[in-house]
Order: sequence, then C-alpha cells, then structure tokens
Amino acid sequence: MNKFLTALCLIFFSLSVSAQQFSQYNTGTLFDSFENPSQRSFIPDSSRQYAFNFLIPNFDVNTYLTGDMQQGVKTRLFSSKAFYNTDQLKIGKNKYNHFNANLNAYSIMFKAFTSLNGNVEIGFSAQTRVESRGLFTDESLALLNGASDFPKNTYSDIFNNNYRYQAYNQIGFSYRERINDKFAVGFKLSGLLGIQYQQIDIVGSNITFDRTDPTAPTAVLALRGRYYDSYIPGRTTAHDYLPTFRNPGAAISLGASYKTDDHITVQANVKDLGFIHWSKRSTIYDFNNSERINDLSSIHREDTIYNRTLKILKNNGTVQSFTTPINGRAEISATKSYWFGDDSRFKYTPTLIASKELFFAGFTGGLVNHFQYKNLVATVTASYDDMKFFNLGTQFMIKSPNVEFFIGTDRLTNTGRMALAALQDDGQINHVGNYTGGDLYLGFSLKFGHVIEHPMNASTIPMGEKGFFGRLFGRLFKTDK
Repeated sequence: MNKFLTALCLIFFSLSVSAQQFSQYNTGTLFDSFENPSQRSFIPDSSRQYAFNFLIPNFDVNTYLTGDMQQGVKTRLFSSKAFYNTDQLKIGKNKYNHFNANLNAYSIMFKAFTSLNGNVEIGFSAQTRVESRGLFTDESLALLNGASDFPKNTYSDIFNNNYRYQAYNQIGFSYRERINDKFAVGFKLSGLLGIQYQQIDIVGSNITFDRTDPTAPTAVLALRGRYYDSYIPGRTTAHDYLPTFRNPGAAISLGASYKTDDHITVQANVKDLGFIHWSKRSTIYDFNNSERINDLSSIHREDTIYNRTLKILKNNGTVQSFTTPINGRAEISATKSYWFGDDSRFKYTPTLIASKELFFAGFTGGLVNHFQYKNLVATVTASYDDMKFFNLGTQFMIKSPNVEFFIGTDRLTNTGRMALAALQDDGQINHVGNYTGGDLYLGFSLKFGHVIEHPMNASTIPMGEKGFFGRLFGRLFKTDK
C-alpha cells in the first residue's frame, strides 16, 4: 500500500476519535468515574472494595469527514478497483472538507473504596489518547487522481489546508469524595507523555500543470506556511507508543455534583485541562518552496505526490521545543431517575448535557436516556453540535454492583453506513447524509475484595473516617457534631 493511503488509513482507523462519548454519563461504571471525577463507582452494602479492568482495554473511538470528499475517499478505501470517484469535487471553488478523529483508550483502570464515612474512592489509570482534526480542499483529493480534473493550467491558493495530530499517553491519579448527602467532588491529576505531534498550516499555494506530453502530464507545486514536527528517533514504529519522558506534560480534571431537594443531580466538569512540552529536538519548518511532480498519470502518483509534498514541508527548519494544549472540555449536566412498577424493577434516567471544547470552537449538546430492568440497561442518545450534525446513538450494558460490560455507538446511522460502504465492492460507493463517520466504544470491569458494609450490617470492622474534603467542609461550616 502506498504511503499516502497508509497515512490516510492511519488517520481514519488507527484507533482514532470530535464527538463526545455521552452514553456513559451517570452509569456508575469504572469508565464513567474516571471520565467524570465526581461520579461514584461503588455502592455501599452492595459493591466489593476494589474495581479493576484486568488489563482489558476500555475505549471510545470515533471519526467524521464532511464535504465533497466523502465519496472519493470511500471509493479509494473500500473499492478493490483502487480509484477515487471525484464526481462530487468542485475545482477552483475553495470548497473545504472538515475532518475530525480522536481516541480515548484505557489500558489500566483501578479504584479502591477507602473510607465508608467519607465515601472516598481513589484510583489509578493509564490511557492512550489521539486527537486529530483538519480542513482539506476538494482539490487536494482531486490531485491524487492526476491532472484530468483540472481544466486550467494554473491555480492559486487551492491547497491552503491545515491539519493537527497529537498522540500521548496519560498516567492518572483520581480522588472522589462525597462531602454530604447532596454534594460530591472529585479530581484527576495526570502526567502526560507525548508520543507524536504534527501541525501543518498552509497559508499560500500555487500549482502549474504542464501538459506538453498528454500521456504523462507534470506539475510544479508551491506551498507556503508552517509545519510543526515532534522528534521521533528514526521511523515511527509501535515501540514509539510506549511511555517515555521525551515529551512531558501535565493535566487536571475537576468535577463536582450536587443533588437538589427535587432529586435532580447537577454535575459540572472541567476535563483534561493540560499541556505537553515537546522535545527540544523537535523541528518547526517555515516552508516556502516548490517541487516538480512528474508523470501524474502514473499508477505511483500517490507516492510521488506524498514524497514531493513532504520535501516542500521539510524546508527551512529550526530545531527547537514547543508547547501545545490538549483538547480540554467544560461540561455541565442535569439528571433525575424515575422508578416504575410495583417492585421498582424498571428505572428511567434522562440526562441533559452541554459540552464545550476549551481551545477550539466545538460545542455539543446531548440527551441521554437510560432504560434499566434489573441488571440490563439500554441507552438511546441524541446529540447536536455546532457543525449542525444530529447524531443518534445506542448502548447495551450489563451492570450489577460488581460486574459491568457495555458496548455501543453514539453515531448509529453513520457507523452503519460506513460499515455498508466497506462491504460494497462495485467501485461506485454513494454517500448518504451530510457527513461520513463512525463511532464505537466498549468496556468491562469487575469488583473484588470485601463487600463495603455499613456498621449496622457489618461482618468486618467498618473502614475509616471522613475524607479530607469532608473534614474541611465540617470545620468550615461547623457541621461536625
């Protein structure tokens, strides 16, 4: 597979994810408690003392692509005929395509219930995250098809793209405490270990085609802009995804929840507010250069375009460190549970959520509906964002006090369409809807140890005093007896 297609596949499918994962809100799973620090994962008199995922990854992965590129990208990725359907592309019109992909995968999640009076939980986690987004012109894809889609010989500013990719490992310590019957707080402190960072901002571009030989047209491509490239020794391999201290960083997540007299729980979170300082052996290129691309009709033109473009980008470089933020978010939600049936076997829990990216323009609102019967939970999620995308998601979960398993998607229809496109092989894959995307999340954990018991039910000696925040709250507001 050529280098361009390899890069494209990595962008789309290397466990990459902008849609927020909303369906886990207020489920009380181990995953939920690490993502929303004030959320509890233990139930006294029911749960056992320790929770662990036993190294089974719990992950959330999704991606989307908007614009005229969709059909061409899908035909190239999923058709055995290996071509780009460029019928939908508009040349010379400055039409952009939005791309977004991210990953959040926990390899280790461990929590312990340490204080009964304070309802204190502490936890440790290790996760890998990928954040990627970009804007690409129609012409960027058309060029991979050769010169045939370009009626004129000279074009300006049709390749003014921008792209950002950031991957890092995150090692976290979490603390959650219930201050009183209504109020709970939590935080997660994380050390960040950067894996790779790339950012490309093209502010000027020009291309001139030479069709002297119609069977082997050539082009001179000129680009101007800035390229950030973090340092990786040698070629990128799987080994580079192991934790190192080459690119250190730090992050914090803060959360608080409050239950009103009407039994409405309001939860607020600031998630992953942090930065990564990339190695002083990294490079910033202020490129302003051109290269000739030979034989645009060749079957190897994708490799040729990739290599010539990379040569332009890696021009006029300065070796130095730089610092980047990670994709932090601010979120607020409100939820209330309703019980039905004579024995209250049925439970319905709706949750309203608003989520805002801190360093980018992204905003998403969602409504999560949990329907529970005994240990079985079905979830229907609806969300709408600033890209004017409406998404419908579903989740199936088995949730008991000591066992949990869940699987779902927050983009049901688009994930299904992408799966169908992957199964088609007629070379004429059509897209339906305003974007192409996919989403999948899955998780599992178990609890073990002694059952957490209140003194009246205790078969062992109850644990501990109030937690730190509980003692501080009592002293400030004189609530301790």
